[in-house]
Amino acid sequence: MHGAKRGVFISFEGVEGSGKTTQAQALADWLQKSRIPYIFVRDPGTTKIGEKIREILLDKEYREMHAKCEVLLFLAARSQVTYEKILPALREKKVVVTDRFSDSTFAYQCYGRQLPRRLISIFNRFAAAGIKPDLTFLVDIDATRRMERGKFNDRMETEAEGYHQNVRQGYRALAARSKKRFKILDGEKTVDVIHDEVIHLVKELLKRKGCKI
Repeated sequence: MHGAKRGVFISFEGVEGSGKTTQAQALADWLQKSRIPYIFVRDPGTTKIGEKIREILLDKEYREMHAKCEVLLFLAARSQVTYEKILPALREKKVVVTDRFSDSTFAYQCYGRQLPRRLISIFNRFAAAGIKPDLTFLVDIDATRRMERGKFNDRMETEAEGYHQNVRQGYRALAARSKKRFKILDGEKTVDVIHDEVIHLVKELLKRKGCKI
């Protein structure tokens, strides 16, 4: 990207079944078609270490996992993908698209598990090298509607509905505090309509960052 000091960092957030992964992948496909250098990652996951941690985090056999153990595992996976994948890509001036990042920890562990926000904020900055997305899309739906979107089987997806309602409220609180970075997308709209909104906003961001589209 001409004139840019580093690449562009874009994250997608939302409760399970919101459609955020679909939209993140659709953006990655658009970047590929547009011949814009990019990488697509998921948090937790992507790296060999991150994928192993993801297996543990999502395995229903580990229902006894303590909230503090859970958050530290998420942070460990995030640290690995940050240093192994995200930072190098940003230095190479690529667009980084991630399915979840630090905001998910605030929503799921602070609001969902009631862990201390100030402490988690410090841990998050440490794990993620202090970086934040330039743009975060929150695909917002009522948590009670998510069950209509498909089958949910993993440890996080099958938590009680009250937990997922708290997560959604956490996301909305985060978006209200960071209005410049967050863009709330109505998850009740069709996939194509949401995608068009995403592309419009991403084009604006890339132009501001000096990327010729």
